[in-house]
Amino acid sequence: MPKRADVAVRAALIDEAAGMLARREPVTLRALATRAGTSTMAVYTHFGGMPGLWSAVRQEGFVHLAERLAGVGPTDDPVHDLAALGGAYADSALARPMLYRAMFDAAADLSDPEVADGSFTPLVEAVARAREAGRVGADDPVEVATRIWVAGHGLLLLVLSGVLPEEAVDRQGPALVEAVCVGAGDDRPRCAASVRAGWASQR
Repeated sequence: MPKRADVAVRAALIDEAAGMLARREPVTLRALATRAGTSTMAVYTHFGGMPGLWSAVRQEGFVHLAERLAGVGPTDDPVHDLAALGGAYADSALARPMLYRAMFDAAADLSDPEVADGSFTPLVEAVARAREAGRVGADDPVEVATRIWVAGHGLLLLVLSGVLPEEAVDRQGPALVEAVCVGAGDDRPRCAASVRAGWASQR
């Protein structure tokens, strides 16, 4: 029972810290502990202090994202898979919006930087497969994957900050993936069909 309580306290501190950061509220040790329903000592017990907590917030965000993306299995259509990864990425962000907004605060170091790379690698691999299949041109897969990520990330931040309605995610997300893939050389009608099916498989 104490172990369960410890896990719950740790999770509550991470979620409250992410929420306060995303809302741009002053984050003090006492305010955070009060919000999480625990003592200030719990921050030191679980994270060694506030710097460790910020690192844990970012780490948790990337772990959550990587786990969601890992559930997207490859198919014989790599452009479908790119859109599926985009849909899963959006789903992850919308499921824990405060955590998503906080995880890109690079002021705090990640305890395991590879977890961030691991959430980007599936996208690069899907682009590489699309290139091998002749769906996109000779562009560097990392560059194409970065374009998709940057476009999707910008859309999600606009939605999570309330500038755009949540419906914009499923309206604009597939269009962004399609635009990048067509720009990289894919046939537009074929691309549109792949993207539509891929996105729908996750959303």
